Amino acid sequence: MNNVIYPNVIVGEGTLIEPPSIIGKPPRGAKHGDLELKIGSNGQIRPFTTVYAGSEIGDYFQTGQGVSIREDNLIGNNVSIGTNSVLEFGNRIGDYSRIHSSCFLEMVTIGKYVFVGPNVVFTDDPHPMGCPHYKECKGGAVVEDYVRIGANSTILPGIKIGKNSLIGAGSVVTKDVPPDSVVAGNPAKVIKKIDQLTCPKGFYEKPYMWPPYQEKESK
Repeated sequence: MNNVIYPNVIVGEGTLIEPPSIIGKPPRGAKHGDLELKIGSNGQIRPFTTVYAGSEIGDYFQTGQGVSIREDNLIGNNVSIGTNSVLEFGNRIGDYSRIHSSCFLEMVTIGKYVFVGPNVVFTDDPHPMGCPHYKECKGGAVVEDYVRIGANSTILPGIKIGKNSLIGAGSVVTKDVPPDSVVAGNPAKVIKKIDQLTCPKGFYEKPYMWPPYQEKESK
């Protein structure tokens, strides 16, 4: 099995594309080579991944197996996208962020150093399906730097999750989340502040005393 690489694809030095992958596939309505796809250096794209034309991806990018990345995605450096995750159109993902396995994103803005746990779903349409103005309505969520989102959470359209917040596993986030907050539940509610968290094993005075969280206040 071989890779399929379409015209107008730029791949940086040292990036490994494992077969069978499809790179530079034209989106609906476009012809082969109409749109450019840029993938930076020193990345690793694992088997059965499809990356559409019309996106730009930074250096040290990694995917798991079976990832789908549509057009109009802007992905920073040192980003990883886990196995079987789907990035539909219009996402913006900052440096050093990790999207874990089996996630779904569309029109989502992700900051730097964000962790998105397995099976997290971001929605972007308050009245599915077929509203002719859904792209102009609430759109996808905005997730600020250093946010952690627990597994199996659902984030509703247009939500803003403030810097350095923690979303508990299985939460349904229906309202904006203030910075430095811990939220959980369905619907998710603020249950404490980040600085009130404790380390159960006592390895640290409190969680997130390790990089990059130590340096976040100076950035």
